[in-house]
Amino acid sequence: MAKDYLTEFLPDLEEFREMTAKFHNKEISVPEYKGFSGGFGSYAERGGNTHMLRLRMAGGRLTKDRLKFIVDASKKYNLELLKITTCQSIQIHHLKADDLCDLMKEAWQAGMISRGGGGDFPRNVIASPLSGVQTDEYFDVMPYAEAAGEYLMQFIKAVKFPRKLKVCFSSSPANEPHATFRDLGFVATPEGTFDVYAAGGLGNKPALGACVSKNISPDKILYYIKAMVNTFVTHGNYENRGRARTRFMQDTLGTEGFIKAYNEKLKEVFADESLDLSVSTSEISKRGEQETITDRRITDQKQDGLYAVFYQPAGGVLTPAKAAQLYDLIQDMNEVEIRLTPTEGLYIINCNANEAKRLLDATADGANTLFETSVACIGASVCQVGIGDSQAMLAACLEAVGKENFADGVLPQIHISGCPSSCAAHQTAALGFRGGIKQTPDGPKPAFAIFEGGCDRQSREVIAETGKTITVEEIPLFLVELGKTIAADNTTYDKWILNNHDKLESLITKYTA
Repeated sequence: MAKDYLTEFLPDLEEFREMTAKFHNKEISVPEYKGFSGGFGSYAERGGNTHMLRLRMAGGRLTKDRLKFIVDASKKYNLELLKITTCQSIQIHHLKADDLCDLMKEAWQAGMISRGGGGDFPRNVIASPLSGVQTDEYFDVMPYAEAAGEYLMQFIKAVKFPRKLKVCFSSSPANEPHATFRDLGFVATPEGTFDVYAAGGLGNKPALGACVSKNISPDKILYYIKAMVNTFVTHGNYENRGRARTRFMQDTLGTEGFIKAYNEKLKEVFADESLDLSVSTSEISKRGEQETITDRRITDQKQDGLYAVFYQPAGGVLTPAKAAQLYDLIQDMNEVEIRLTPTEGLYIINCNANEAKRLLDATADGANTLFETSVACIGASVCQVGIGDSQAMLAACLEAVGKENFADGVLPQIHISGCPSSCAAHQTAALGFRGGIKQTPDGPKPAFAIFEGGCDRQSREVIAETGKTITVEEIPLFLVELGKTIAADNTTYDKWILNNHDKLESLITKYTA
């Protein structure tokens, strides 16, 4: 699919190589290089000596061929760090300049074009990770997510956006891709149609999306995408980058004004273009044996006798060695593939019971409780704009909480973002943290602002409210005390918080005094 754009984009790589050389020769500044390199899905890391590369894969489909490429590249370039992102892509970190340029070209030739993976472009299209195999989904949205990803690539060189544009598809009320509060979200309905939400987003001044249309036929999605592109280009803010995301159009136009403006553009697109979509769905022919298997990391698929195995490496950091181990295991498993999740984990789908057992054993090093599935962006030790070291903070929390052996669910999944960009979606979490600095009697200290009360489930969406700031060394202690309080009541966080919000506030006050 991405190879359709290979001929168009390949000539750009020479300019990328030249600009990267100029950056390392100090001929252009960090902001200048960032503004250029982001359009190629790459950013210089903190310190400017190494780089990261973000690979696009619509819907988080990490097929065997894609995984093999990553495994082979890891060996060829001695890769150290692979990061699963909340936008269902893989970031390759700590790349030297020459390796970056060569690897980028090879990734493009392998069908994973990184163009538009950063910067002011349409980003990787996100989808419910178990689309096509989930028992309670309304219908399989993956073919539409992939078609949308391909369609959006055509705007990368043709249209100047005010800022990035994130498009996603949700197949069930679980709303894992946050379709009701992204720039553009397609929400599956029981009738086999989509409801469309637009102009939502996280970060500074977050907003839920506005419902711009209901019960649209899935074959019409490209009209709605083009209408969003045209609305954003017409009404987006090109002067102030801080207000250039789609959600700010709900401020400048008003929510009803935005809906009206969007539907005017939609009417024009329907009148002027022919964008009807025909997708082919590939049915899974594989079926399992009579043997069954149950485990908290096992999900029954709607296909008889097949299972999805969940694996979450701490902080979404997938080591090259683990990637190689997974590939060695699944390469000969019929119809098995990997789906990345919007919470930095992965599912290995289409496994029979015997395959699922083998994969469970191989992934026993991953998360085994809800708290261990906690989400963290790459953090300030790597990211140029990061304020807090998200990965180090998560590691400290996992270590402290792990010593307590709390029952599963006593503590919720937490989300840790290193800065206000909300790359870990901390504003959707029951408990979230955002990197910052706290002034103390001993001077400024690294800290995280706490967010609480978020919910991403469809029809119950809540964007978490920010509270006080807790120093880094106090956060693990806060979580341990919270866990002990809840464990003493022999319950779980989601039940406890309903009647004990005042106790949570008191505990937060204790650690922020």
